[in-house]
Amino acid sequence: MIPITMKRRKIAVAAGFCLSFFLGTLMNLLFIPGFEHHQNHADRVHRFYHEQQQRVVDGTKLHVRDSDAAAAVDVNGEPTTSSRQRLDLQLQIQERYDEVLRYRQQQSPWSGTGNPVRPLERRRLMDLAQRNNWELSKGTEKTNNQYTDSHHRLSPAASLYTKSRRDFAVNTRIVNGTPMLGCSSIDNVTDVQYLGSGYTKAVYKAALNSSLSVALKSVDFGGHDMENCVKKYGSTGDCYRLASFKIVKEMTLMERLQHPNILKLFGYCYQDSNDIRDTVTAITELGSPLEMIQLLQTSWEERFRICLSLVRLLHYLAHSPLGSVTLLDFRPRQFVLVQGELKVTDLDDASAEETPCSSPADCVMEFPARNFTLPCSRGRCSGMNEKRNLYNAYRFFFTYLLPHSAPPALRPLLDKIVNSTGELIWGIDETLVQLEKVLHLYRNGLYLQNNTQPHRADYKRVVDASITGENYRCWPSYQHEGCMLSVFNIHEAIGVCESHAQCQAFVMTNQTTWTGHQLVFFKTGSASLSPAPGKVTFVRVSS
Repeated sequence: MIPITMKRRKIAVAAGFCLSFFLGTLMNLLFIPGFEHHQNHADRVHRFYHEQQQRVVDGTKLHVRDSDAAAAVDVNGEPTTSSRQRLDLQLQIQERYDEVLRYRQQQSPWSGTGNPVRPLERRRLMDLAQRNNWELSKGTEKTNNQYTDSHHRLSPAASLYTKSRRDFAVNTRIVNGTPMLGCSSIDNVTDVQYLGSGYTKAVYKAALNSSLSVALKSVDFGGHDMENCVKKYGSTGDCYRLASFKIVKEMTLMERLQHPNILKLFGYCYQDSNDIRDTVTAITELGSPLEMIQLLQTSWEERFRICLSLVRLLHYLAHSPLGSVTLLDFRPRQFVLVQGELKVTDLDDASAEETPCSSPADCVMEFPARNFTLPCSRGRCSGMNEKRNLYNAYRFFFTYLLPHSAPPALRPLLDKIVNSTGELIWGIDETLVQLEKVLHLYRNGLYLQNNTQPHRADYKRVVDASITGENYRCWPSYQHEGCMLSVFNIHEAIGVCESHAQCQAFVMTNQTTWTGHQLVFFKTGSASLSPAPGKVTFVRVSS
């Protein structure tokens, strides 16, 4: 009876823990500043109906059509239920358009620190874009004519969408000296693969002209946003425009926020699809999804690189030309890896608006594990965007990737970084300084502890030779079938070999990591020694 009771108690405790974790995460998502709703539904509709019937947008008056206005009221002059919904949808589209417009009006931030497009990519993009110049020019001219000739016939949402397309075409023909790709670039794509989808977008991998692989992002007609919108409002066209403004916003931010750790925008295409005019497809740099379970099995050096990339990105976002930018949907799935570098891929939920406040009580950041109250200064929560990003980096990345299997001499500093960001003692500036310090110590071998004790064995050096086979596994290794680690010098390699009971030899390869460390294969013996130009093998000869 007692064992059964104990087992039931354990099950109850486990279930309670899971439930509390779920509720904590749910509360965190509901109350993180930035996801708060704008007043209530009725207030928004009345405000739109009474104040937004005639609106000036970038010097052009946007009128609600007379037929819409007539249908929007009942005999008592109040909006009907259907018109409330239609006007509410128009308001949401207007708000998203206004947000995109604000970001577009900012000056270009790139300040001459180098073109973020790699030379080979840039040459391929230039080749692909040459044939797009005529098409882009004619397409913009056609858009302008459509906008001028039919503006009075378009609904407010369609008018905004057409204007948004025109403005984006004018403002983004060339980014950092590289012409943007267009529709002709994706007309004959090959090797198209579906990669995944979220609430709004579907993402595909495709090869352009067999020379460059890219990601294609478009609105997912079967996605959460479209399905819920159409179910509520009944207008596929306007719901598409609402969803597509997320892609337009993301393209705008990719163009404005130029940084090595932000995914690059290569181009875009507007074309008719699914009975909807001018559906938009973004053409972006292709990355590999971030798999946290796999990252935990990689070397500490690669995990540190990801954390350093993230902090460099967050430092840039905290001081960007748009102001302090926060990533409201901050999860590992919003990032990808491009040649080992971490890059943010989803910017449609980014915001440069600091949370308004009247007192510190309005500046509470709530997370599953704890809450933070920030100062309220001049009607805004001071530093909330920066600190939200930093704490999310701590809870999703630092705690898992930074300390584990790090060189012993670096662990005290890494623990301090983790603790200081977890308590928000440091801001992003100090966090970056400390991580760059870790990089300096590691890159220059200053983490190696002074050890005056002689090695336990002598080693025979064999030039231009390697050992095939005779592998054993170690963790973390650069290769799963063997033990491949990175070392600063030969003395560190000998130290590693002598710390492994299986190691009887090691091969210094001619490969290096991003920090300049050399990759070394550790072996159980040397019976299969064979010629290998450029490699040096060390064989233990005594102990």
